[in-house]
Amino acid sequence: MFSAIVIDKTDGQYKASLQSLDESALPEGQVTVRIDYSTLNFKDGLAMTGKSPVVRQFPMVPGIDFAGTVTDSSDPNFKSGQKVVLNGWGLGEVHWGGLAQQARVKGDWLIPLPEAFSTQQAMMIGTAGYTAALCVRALQRQGVTPDKGPILVTGAAGGVGSVSVALLHALGYTVMASTGRPQEESYLKALGASEIVDRNTLSEPGKPLGKERWAGAIDSVGSHTLANVCAGTQYLGAVAACGLAQGMDFPASVAPFILRGVQLIGVDSVHCPKPERLAAWDLLAKHLSIEALERIGASTITLSQAIDQAGQLLEGKVRGRIVVDVNA
Repeated sequence: MFSAIVIDKTDGQYKASLQSLDESALPEGQVTVRIDYSTLNFKDGLAMTGKSPVVRQFPMVPGIDFAGTVTDSSDPNFKSGQKVVLNGWGLGEVHWGGLAQQARVKGDWLIPLPEAFSTQQAMMIGTAGYTAALCVRALQRQGVTPDKGPILVTGAAGGVGSVSVALLHALGYTVMASTGRPQEESYLKALGASEIVDRNTLSEPGKPLGKERWAGAIDSVGSHTLANVCAGTQYLGAVAACGLAQGMDFPASVAPFILRGVQLIGVDSVHCPKPERLAAWDLLAKHLSIEALERIGASTITLSQAIDQAGQLLEGKVRGRIVVDVNA
């Protein structure tokens, strides 16, 4: 038997509850994992509260990522006792996820835990930090090197933004951090930001082209912010877009793309191919120091606290990343 949060749907109503399940209830898969830690993300909050139709089938165990130890495997790439990490692949939506003490998944979805991190540290990084690494790599592939100019990070005090700032700084980039929380200035500068940009200067409708201020950008906000980010990008610069905190719309002009050759790169963390996942985690292992990770920080909760925290997360009452110790 193992404990798990289970979402059921009855008469159109979602209900999340902590349940005790038999291992035989686990879905099909080649690898069974004893989970050490998971995280609580915005998508998990939507799933558990029913605020958005995230869950595609019921019953469902939420949790879009986890880190733990293999207990059984028919996949030759993984063996019992091996530490592993999983991000995305529809966990918590179409396949039982990480807010449980056990999981059974396809071997192709897993990657070995980098030796630089413990399972707890891997979930302090979580899907947000892994997405940040994908964004940094996207800029690197477009030839945006530190000598080309500064990199703007929007939503800089959030999970993706914080790791992006720390990674870029470690790689030698000059970082401009955009935030709407002026009280986070010292935090962002401690992570490596050289300049703080008021998000209000980016969040309203702007001009098709603005002053060339940054060589590249990582945007987790979308909408008018992303449009203004593109408008302020230097000639042959690049923007990696991975989020929609402000909105899904993109009220922009083609001017940055056809007059400055700006590249807009979409970054997807859910179905990202395995080689790129491995490269992203390798980047994190080599350049995200434990000191920076501890500075970014995360609060740790138990599995039994996750349901209540999910509602508070959606209401904006929770600050920072949340790691879930599923065995506490």
